[in-house]
Amino acid sequence: MSKIAFNPSRRQWLRGDTGAKRLPIRPPWSVAESAFIQDCSRCGDCIQHCPEAILIKGSGGFPEVDFQLGECTFCGDCVASCAAAVFNPVDTDPWSHKVAINERCITRQQVVCRSCIEQCEPEAITLTMQPGGVGIPVLSSDLCNGCGACIAVCPTQAISVQRAAYPDLNHPLPSHSTATRPQETDN
Repeated sequence: MSKIAFNPSRRQWLRGDTGAKRLPIRPPWSVAESAFIQDCSRCGDCIQHCPEAILIKGSGGFPEVDFQLGECTFCGDCVASCAAAVFNPVDTDPWSHKVAINERCITRQQVVCRSCIEQCEPEAITLTMQPGGVGIPVLSSDLCNGCGACIAVCPTQAISVQRAAYPDLNHPLPSHSTATRPQETDN
């Protein structure tokens, strides 16, 4: 029996997502999206073994990260539990995602908030004081590991994960490589 190809671009177009704004974030260490979709069996083992319970069955039954449920601790349990060849080794970078803080941040309306700063373990978000106003959170992308700890605590949902550029589908998706697959883009 032949395996039917899953095309996330077509599915998004049918949902009216022509800007590809709702592309999923795969578990850390995932291979490139096209290889992930092709080789993932959708068994759910990675979802069951995630101690943070942030992996969910997403579109098409494929696992994806939901940062509204918590943060990724990069424990590697998703990789260890998977029998398919959809993950890179855990001694490589888990992904190149970073967070972004948009204009909905309540500090921009002169409301004091430190929720994201208090949750950021790598201290990638710091407070920059404004003359005559409240401090505004500023992200250092060099320090951000994309764990998502700051997302669920944001009272205005002003923080999102920005995916790395990925040429495979001409959409912003995670980029990774494996020893058996040629590298498709840099992290």
